[in-house]
Amino acid sequence: MPRLTLLATGGTIATRATGAGRVVGATGAELLERARGVWGFDGEVDVLDVEGLVSSALTVPAVLGLAGTVRQALAASDGVVVTHGTDTMEETAFLLGLTLGPSAPVTLTGAQRPFDDAAPDGPRNLAAALAWAADPAAEGTGVTITFADVVLPAVGVHKTKTLGLEAFAAPTRGPIGHVDETGVRRHARPEIPGPLLPPGTADLPRVAVVPQYLGVDAADVEAAVRGGARGLVVAGFGAGNTTPPVTAALVRLLERGLPVVVTSRTGSGAVAGLYAGGGADLAAAGAVMAGDLSHWQARLLLAAVLATQDDDGRDRDGEDWATRTRRWLADAGAVPRRAEAAVRK
Repeated sequence: MPRLTLLATGGTIATRATGAGRVVGATGAELLERARGVWGFDGEVDVLDVEGLVSSALTVPAVLGLAGTVRQALAASDGVVVTHGTDTMEETAFLLGLTLGPSAPVTLTGAQRPFDDAAPDGPRNLAAALAWAADPAAEGTGVTITFADVVLPAVGVHKTKTLGLEAFAAPTRGPIGHVDETGVRRHARPEIPGPLLPPGTADLPRVAVVPQYLGVDAADVEAAVRGGARGLVVAGFGAGNTTPPVTAALVRLLERGLPVVVTSRTGSGAVAGLYAGGGADLAAAGAVMAGDLSHWQARLLLAAVLATQDDDGRDRDGEDWATRTRRWLADAGAVPRRAEAAVRK
């Protein structure tokens, strides 16, 4: 049986009710004790309590620090399970993937119901995560989320329900495995790019997310730039469209060299530069279409790419931000290999 490490960071899975609301109050050892009783998992597990926060309180530096802890744990074990709040789990999983690349199994899990609920979902979720990380089927799958018996890839995963137990999905990718009473079943092996961020990265450049909505003007774009954003992610309409004033503002910024990445506010499907006066103008000006990444994951990707650039705007391989971002997206299966040559209708 492989040796695992359980890193407990808090989240709903570890919360108890108080007069002021739920607060983190259960340790990793308590979580493990309950999970062992679900399917009788008896493997060796080293437990480390890391943060003890709800995930809405986490920061990028905190998650980058967690990545270092995961890396250290992998040096002493065969797989890592991280208990985590659901609010930002999709972002933490993605950022861990940017730092670890292909690695031994690292899977995040949590709960929609607290530790002291009459019918908690945390013990089963953690039992499934431990079973997945310990099974040979998890080899080559890198960072994943294990939740409600489903194993999902870090890239493209979304929280899709506020309170429902089946909280996560990867709408354009689907699950890569299932874990239940019958055991572990793997259905697919995700595409995993190499690590983008070097060990020891402490923080990332500021990248802002600008939403599109009916009649929006360029005020949010201009405010983000004034606030010090080194890049922008646009949560576009449909397949990546923007209003005329936003389009014009973004084209001007692209001409000045400010990076712009385009996603879809729909939450599912690819994006493309299709409409004159909107997405087509952005693509022609050099914006990067982010495939099936959410705005939140695209924000982290762009920030990570910018963190690797030197003063002349290129990384150690001589690539500019757009080339490096497109290459990562292609390596992750988020866009076709020749996405920059996609047909515009």
